[in-house]
Amino acid sequence: MYKYEILIYWSADDNAYLAEVPELAGCMADGETYKDALENVQTVIGEWMETAEILGRDIPEPRGKLHYA
Repeated sequence: MYKYEILIYWSADDNAYLAEVPELAGCMADGETYKDALENVQTVIGEWMETAEILGRDIPEPRGKLHYA
């Protein structure tokens, strides 16, 4: 389990729960349920990190509650 802050909310436009990881630019997932969105975003975080490593980009350390704002 990753230690990044995850924001999960209902999107009526998408008819799904959306999960965003603010500290990882563009890292987000969706799901039919809150639990699905959380599980899916964990997968996407791993993929985000793999891609960053391949591209030689820095992977930020988790900073905690709303430190990205």
